[in-house]
Amino acid sequence: MSTASPYHVLMVCTGNICRSPMAEALCREYAASRGRGMEVRSAGTAGLVDQPADPKAVAVCRELDLDISGHRSQGITDELIAWADYVLVMEYAHAGYVREHFPAVGEKLMLLGTFGGMVEISDPLGGWTFRFRRSRNDIKKCVDGFVDRLPVRRAT
Repeated sequence: MSTASPYHVLMVCTGNICRSPMAEALCREYAASRGRGMEVRSAGTAGLVDQPADPKAVAVCRELDLDISGHRSQGITDELIAWADYVLVMEYAHAGYVREHFPAVGEKLMLLGTFGGMVEISDPLGGWTFRFRRSRNDIKKCVDGFVDRLPVRRAT
């Protein structure tokens, strides 16, 4: 019996040090808890390379027993766009950047916030821990909604 191929999901924010690493970890964990095959990666539009996740993002994820301390930032690439089944962005600006620089993204591109009754997910960078916690909670709500709406892939 063969297994269904996993969904490939790319989370995108500006620097790939706050929102998208949190979204990557939250999505991976929730998909696993629901028995959904999913590979999740993250990247940023600013092209930061090899930077750790913001310490406050690490801390608020740790509150949910998620460890993103080993995360290292990366910019979006053609390879990541080709790999992804879905590219989920945090803001309209990210969507515009991805469409302009990676037109092959096509219908894969979506605003993550729409899966949780919002549009954009605000950037907590430079803010107090409570802003990171609010961002994490918004991302979790949206990620859960996204995973729950995905069709179940059947084994081929």
